[in-house]
Amino acid sequence: MVATAGRGGKRVGYIRVSTIDQNTIRQLDGTDVDKTFTDRASGKDVRRPQLQAALEYLRDGDVLVVHSMDRLCRNLDDLRKTVIDLTAKGVQVQFMKEGLLFTGDDSAMSKLLLSVMGAFAEFERELMKERQREGIALAKKAGVYKGRKPALTPERAQELRLRVARGEKRAALAREFGISRETLYQYAPVNR
Repeated sequence: MVATAGRGGKRVGYIRVSTIDQNTIRQLDGTDVDKTFTDRASGKDVRRPQLQAALEYLRDGDVLVVHSMDRLCRNLDDLRKTVIDLTAKGVQVQFMKEGLLFTGDDSAMSKLLLSVMGAFAEFERELMKERQREGIALAKKAGVYKGRKPALTPERAQELRLRVARGEKRAALAREFGISRETLYQYAPVNR
């Protein structure tokens, strides 16, 4: 089912990939949209500035086009709330992979489909995380799991700690060392 935006509305695409090196092209490839918002963030990440920008951009008569339900929201509750909020303000929500369109005039069956399909997407994510944890545990047991490579060499970590101790600004150091502030705090915790 293909939606057409009514009353001169726009078709607005939203894309979310989990990592910086993931390709965004396949998500809405061949889909006609007027404007696209793209986040590079994990599904569990609450901060998705481009999703927020898309939600603020959308107007009555627009269609939000998303590759699949799991690209839009973190969990079933978040999915239902987002779709209900958007359709309440006259925005249609279209999920390409699932072939679903929510208009706000939805029947009990379409509401059930939203819940069921959203629950399946959430379940699939949880299974994937569980398989990943099991794989890591087996690799550790076999002695082949090395874990994530440290962000800094021991020498760079020592330099970072010295500069923090001298009172240099942590945010500037994080940028210079090419690490997040969270990673910086792991190397140089705040002394209380």
